Amino acid sequence: MIITDSRTTPAAQTGQTKSEPRRHEGHDAKASNFNFVVLVVSAWLIFSAHADASDAGPAVPLNPQAALMAEVKFDQRLGEQVDLRLSFIDEDGSSVKLADFVRDRPVVLVLAYYRCPMLCNQVLRGAVKAIDASGLRGGQDYEVVVVSFDPNDTPREAAELKKTILSRSGDDAKGGWHLLTGGGENSGQLAEQVGFQFRYDERSGQYAHAAGLVLLAPTGEISRYFYGIDFPPRDLRLGLVEASQNKIGNRVDQILLYCFHYDPLTGRYGLAIMNALRIFGVGFVLALLGYIAITVRRERKSMQME
Repeated sequence: MIITDSRTTPAAQTGQTKSEPRRHEGHDAKASNFNFVVLVVSAWLIFSAHADASDAGPAVPLNPQAALMAEVKFDQRLGEQVDLRLSFIDEDGSSVKLADFVRDRPVVLVLAYYRCPMLCNQVLRGAVKAIDASGLRGGQDYEVVVVSFDPNDTPREAAELKKTILSRSGDDAKGGWHLLTGGGENSGQLAEQVGFQFRYDERSGQYAHAAGLVLLAPTGEISRYFYGIDFPPRDLRLGLVEASQNKIGNRVDQILLYCFHYDPLTGRYGLAIMNALRIFGVGFVLALLGYIAITVRRERKSMQME
């Protein structure tokens, strides 16, 4: 006969009865977590589908000012000729023609209006900064002609703006600045010839317009475009050298123009890889020949001393 301890039997039985619920509780917790993850993923998929459907819907209409800005562009007319007979009034109140400034040196042409609260000032600041850093001399290597397309701008406003510009310019860049007004139809014709667009906003009393610089060759031919308000000094210098048909600049500029080419799409000068490799190859060969020549000389001297 086997005698069992009655004290241990209830505990063992109790342990057996409690172990089963614990396994069921762990399984239920895992299932609950899984269901929660599925619920979150499903909600995210539904939200994404709704967002995609919203994006595919009709576009939100632009406000009037944004729609007006979307209309103005800066089209390139490279190689085309501007009319040098167009007449204007300079900052001194004298009648001038575009031909008075486009003569034997390239011209930086800026289209702006003198009461502009922001963009035109930014363009002019960028032009002054780039011209100062270009190392070229205003009035000798280039001319800067700023033409107002606002018929209400006056020579007095042009003179005041010129004083502000010159106060920001370095000594070499002070010469060659000309601010013109009074063009009316002529300024509109000039803007059309260089591809510069602008629109008048009656609500704000301001103009929506493009931003950038145009380089003219001494013949009045459109040579280069630089867009925006920030102009790399190196690009501006190379553009002026090319516009002058290499009449200004130095040997270094010629080498840089061989290695960098103007990209009309970006309005920037980019590295011409093949040309740069050619320059590097020639330099490497010359350096190698120089090294060989120096080595041979040293060996000859050492042999003579022996």
